[in-house]
Amino acid sequence: MKSDAPSEQKTIVKVGHIEKRRKKIVVPPQYLKMSDNTHHKLFVEKLKSRPFTPARSPRGAQIHLSLPETSSSAFGRVTPEGDGSFIFPKSVSEIDLWRSGEKTDLLSYASKNSEKKDHLYKILVIGDLGAGKTSIIKRYVHRFFTQHYRATIGVDFALKVLNWDENTLIRLQLWDIAGQERYGNMTRVYYKEAVGAFIVFDVTRVNTFESVAKWKSDLDSKVQLSDGSPIPCVLLANKCDQPKEGLINNSHKMEEYCKENSFTAWFETSAKDNINIDEAAKALVTKILENDTLLNAESSKDEGKFSISKETNAQKNGKMCSC
Repeated sequence: MKSDAPSEQKTIVKVGHIEKRRKKIVVPPQYLKMSDNTHHKLFVEKLKSRPFTPARSPRGAQIHLSLPETSSSAFGRVTPEGDGSFIFPKSVSEIDLWRSGEKTDLLSYASKNSEKKDHLYKILVIGDLGAGKTSIIKRYVHRFFTQHYRATIGVDFALKVLNWDENTLIRLQLWDIAGQERYGNMTRVYYKEAVGAFIVFDVTRVNTFESVAKWKSDLDSKVQLSDGSPIPCVLLANKCDQPKEGLINNSHKMEEYCKENSFTAWFETSAKDNINIDEAAKALVTKILENDTLLNAESSKDEGKFSISKETNAQKNGKMCSC
């Protein structure tokens, strides 16, 4: 038996690769033929009483873009420190962004962000056992300090991402090398392709400072820049929050010592109290970038000289002709 009640029909309209569903209300003819239109009015009132549900966003319209860490928006939240990503909730769609007028800004930022220069630098952190190398790395990368830790065996790694400026992204691959490794044969392998280093000593133990020169000599003999010069190295006088021993009490002599041993700079640091950790890293990265710029410029000049000399030799040998 056929029902006289109003019915609903759904049609699917394909627009590109997105399916849009449209709902069509079919009213039986007998409802409209009645003179008093009672059933028709009841039907209309029933439709009006239905709760309104907003149209769903097209499938596949969610987007994920990168925004600066300082950005704020009603549509999402910034991810934890370091990666600079921006997460949108699932309910936010491409259409919502177009309507809000924010999509243009997001896309322009994404385009600009893709043009950033991305540098990856290998940095060594070396020094005697117990000087505080691991604590410095944890403070710098993970922003915390603990007095309870186990001595590093062999080598450990950490990654620090720096938004250096609006056009430069720097990734520092920090190699935490165990203090006893200087007496082994693996340091040549660990040092390979490094472009900068920290040498750490403990201001409360004079013997760790006496080992600094040996670490520096070992470093310079096993790794150099492409032009043969030693890699930039910053000396860290760690645990400066505690009573100091030895040469560290005389800053003038420390300056002379660093010049004699070709250190880029030196800093009194404390992983516990977070003293000069960021400043020391900034000084090293600045020097690395300067070297990188100079080496790239010299490489471009050498390529130009090679090209000119090659053409000159070809002309002398009569191998070139003008048409």
